Amino acid sequence: PLSQNVLLHFNSSSPQCVKLEDGDSLTLQSEGDVVIGGLFPLHYLALRPQHSYSSKPQYTPCSGFDHRAFRWMMTMAFTVEEINRDSSLLPGVKLGYRLMDSCDHVHTSLQAVLSLITRTTTVLELTSPLSQVSYFATCTCLTDKHIYPSFMRTVPSDLFQVKGLVQLVTFLGWFWVGTVGTTDDYSQYGIQAFSNQFILQGGCVAFHLTIPKSPTAAEIQEMANRLQSSSAQVVVVFATEGQLLDLLSELAQRNVTDIQWVASEAWVTARLLTSPRFHHLLEGTLGFSFPGVTIPGLKEFLLSVRPSPKPGMEFINMFWEELFGCRLDFGGPVCTGSEDLMSTDSSYTDVSKVRISYNVYKAVYAIAHALHTLLNCDSTGLYKGVCENQKSFTSRQVSLHTANENISNHTGSTECTKCPEYYWSDKDKVKCVAGVEEFLSVSDTMGIILVVLTLLGVVLTTVITTVFHHFRSTPIIKANNSEISFMLLLSLNLCFLCSLLFIGEPSVWTCRLRQAAFGISFVLCLSCLLVKTIVVLLAFRTNVPGSRALRLFGPSQQRTLILCTTAPQVCLCAGWLLAAPPFPFRNPTYQIVVECKELWPAGFYLVLGYIGILAFLCLLLAFLGRKLPDTFNEAKLITFSMLIFCAVWISFIPAYISSPGKFTVAVEIFAILASSFGLLLCIFVPKCYIILLRPERNIKKGMTGKYSR
Repeated sequence: PLSQNVLLHFNSSSPQCVKLEDGDSLTLQSEGDVVIGGLFPLHYLALRPQHSYSSKPQYTPCSGFDHRAFRWMMTMAFTVEEINRDSSLLPGVKLGYRLMDSCDHVHTSLQAVLSLITRTTTVLELTSPLSQVSYFATCTCLTDKHIYPSFMRTVPSDLFQVKGLVQLVTFLGWFWVGTVGTTDDYSQYGIQAFSNQFILQGGCVAFHLTIPKSPTAAEIQEMANRLQSSSAQVVVVFATEGQLLDLLSELAQRNVTDIQWVASEAWVTARLLTSPRFHHLLEGTLGFSFPGVTIPGLKEFLLSVRPSPKPGMEFINMFWEELFGCRLDFGGPVCTGSEDLMSTDSSYTDVSKVRISYNVYKAVYAIAHALHTLLNCDSTGLYKGVCENQKSFTSRQVSLHTANENISNHTGSTECTKCPEYYWSDKDKVKCVAGVEEFLSVSDTMGIILVVLTLLGVVLTTVITTVFHHFRSTPIIKANNSEISFMLLLSLNLCFLCSLLFIGEPSVWTCRLRQAAFGISFVLCLSCLLVKTIVVLLAFRTNVPGSRALRLFGPSQQRTLILCTTAPQVCLCAGWLLAAPPFPFRNPTYQIVVECKELWPAGFYLVLGYIGILAFLCLLLAFLGRKLPDTFNEAKLITFSMLIFCAVWISFIPAYISSPGKFTVAVEIFAILASSFGLLLCIFVPKCYIILLRPERNIKKGMTGKYSR
């Protein structure tokens, strides 16, 4: 049989301690060639021990028995027995176990660890130098392989859970939340990671409450008061059910019903909190849990458990007394030991879809397969058919054969290290390199082309403005209110210039200004077009001599209409920027794209929708006047320009949604430039042609039917 400690290495020169055996903790155990230790939080309340260091420490019992944790413990016992019955796994080697209660407390956990490492070979839920395989520790602090080289787990890191929780609350529009945690690393690292990512998404943390170990009644009441008085109705909680019990009991007693709870995986499926007294408080709680599976044979094993007066059966006896409310020795109703577990409604017997129990199951099998490999159990030599019982190996070797992570620091290694956020593995996948930030830069070929087109539009608009100003007294310019024409040219220049805000690395101010500048510039442009179209219709549709229709819609009324149609867009953009301003965001979905994150995506589509309404109105009115006399018929030109405008922006929406990374920005710039050039060329270039090349047509041919220079 194996006699060496497989995973322990002691330095003979280090000081030696003598263990006081009288303080041994309770243990559920089975002997074997290789003994695997396990820690489980059977109780969730533990008193802090008071050590004088001058006398033997006394055993301090814990309270608050957790049936679910007892099922985890018995699942480990079941798994070890299942492996021992499997002749193909570790043939000739019998596994044993030593299972102890951590009481979900640091001090009792350390006491149990010290007891385990003096007797066991492989230990679950311990730290270096042992090979530790955790079934429940999701803390991100344990990811660093340099600090915890022998730590593995069959449960995902909180990095994934936190990302999911942030996506959940932001998707539901909850950007003002509170957080509740405890003093342990699981809670502190989880809350910190959640808060950091939540703030990056534009959220705000209203408050954070920390539940102390063994809180007093006054502390519980103070936390309950804080929860009730806060304006945040959504609370994200990283804790276990035992740590939350006192606080939730106080809130339930106060009949609190207006809190939306978002739960971490440690308590979201806990049966302890499903009693009727918590229903009104916890109804509607959201969170993520591990996938549930069915383990064949587990239920039958759990139901076969029976109490016994033999040493080492204390945990089973505790469970029996707790479940049936009786006593096995004396005092109160007497347990017979033949009570029927099938008739009980407990999280211990509920194994239809187990989660943490399955993680325990996988952890034991991971160690068994590692030992199977290290002991050459599949060899065809001298030890054919059995394992090499006398072979020695280190804890590092076991940990290397136990790891399923996904990015390696040695080619072909079975142990891998996950790269930090915004870092990637290199082409050989042996080291992490900083990700390259990507955005539409002015130095890119695409960026250069768009900048050149923008400047071309600005120059062309400026030239046309100069021509119009020089010939402002001619009939073709005076006929349709030159003031509106100059305002339209100004708005087109703004449309061209606003596209520059989309090029280059996004900053706080460019993110806030780009969509507002785009929305207001185009609405101003379309308002001017709307007024020009109305003026044309009034001028040529007034059939009654002496009609006052055109005089009633004079320059002051035209300016008022422009102001009234532009004001709603200004108010919308101002409210958008004040309430939910966009901000720079590093998006790792496509490479690492630096982009502007929209806290309120509907704002952009409302801005675009209002532009669409004005464009459709312009198109409709211009279409009605398309058959007016040719010389001064701007209606045809406006109709054609608006057809181009609408075609560009209708095709923009699907292209914008489907374009990845920086191409999303490029698509919007292209739409801005294309529609601006369409308006400029269709409306003003024909007039410049007449002014500069066909001056004989620059005459007044109007309602009187006369011609004049």
